[in-house]
Amino acid sequence: MAVTTLPGTSNVEVSAGSARSGRRPPRAAAHRAASWLLAVTAILVGLMMLLPIIWMLFTAFKPEADIVTYPPTLWPRELTIDHFIDVWNRIPFARLYVNTIIFAGGVTVISLLFDSMAAYALARIPFKGRGIVFVGILLLLMLPFQVTLIPLYDMLNGMGLTNTLPGLIVPRMTNAFGIFFLTQFFLSLPKDLEEAARVDGASEWRIYWGIIMPLARPALLTLGLFHFQYNWNDLLWPLVMSSEVETSTLPAGLALFMGQHVVEYGLLMAGSLLALVPVILFFLLIQRSFVAGIATTGLK
Repeated sequence: MAVTTLPGTSNVEVSAGSARSGRRPPRAAAHRAASWLLAVTAILVGLMMLLPIIWMLFTAFKPEADIVTYPPTLWPRELTIDHFIDVWNRIPFARLYVNTIIFAGGVTVISLLFDSMAAYALARIPFKGRGIVFVGILLLLMLPFQVTLIPLYDMLNGMGLTNTLPGLIVPRMTNAFGIFFLTQFFLSLPKDLEEAARVDGASEWRIYWGIIMPLARPALLTLGLFHFQYNWNDLLWPLVMSSEVETSTLPAGLALFMGQHVVEYGLLMAGSLLALVPVILFFLLIQRSFVAGIATTGLK
């Protein structure tokens, strides 16, 4: 079918006029519908992933009668803060909080130092057997922690480190995943700056601390979040190493509310909600660096 235009009017002007008339091409409409569908799907998936946290939040403020009622309800019919008061009175919650901060924070700081030193040696210093060492680290990464739990406990018990915070921290001072993670990041960094520093006479320690570490800030913060979250939520290791509540951590202390026949859900939810706050704050503080570290680690 031929397209006719008025004298003095170009095809471009006709197309612009039809666009201004409000008509959308079929491809643009399909793209807009796909975008809306993707957004709705993402929102639904996000709500499904947040449902346990939302349930924990509402349950922490429910009376015990509403928690055990059937059928269960998400929205509380009555709000109460009795569970938060009871969890502070039933166990030394403040002491457990401090112990957990010392344990998770100490492991995070020390492990970042040792992991970065080992990763720098593997990524930047050529030495004989470097590949064998790296393969050994990968094998340790695949080894379950439960395999070494009993021998490690026997060794620390013989040294008198059970029921102590140093006994919790010392075995976690380095991590195979952290060494692998930082090694991949260090391999992605350009070598021009450190080669220029070597020409100027800088030592390996000066290059590591003054050049590599500032460049690795996103990866260090990302790995720090992983270490902090893992050790903050760890239950098995503190439960094995600490038989006294005064030297235990929050997950082990909250486990006291789970008996064989009775589970105090309100106290558990209130304590878990309070225990979740530091991890959320840590993530919010390093959110941008966390995304940058995940996006750039292992890329050349």
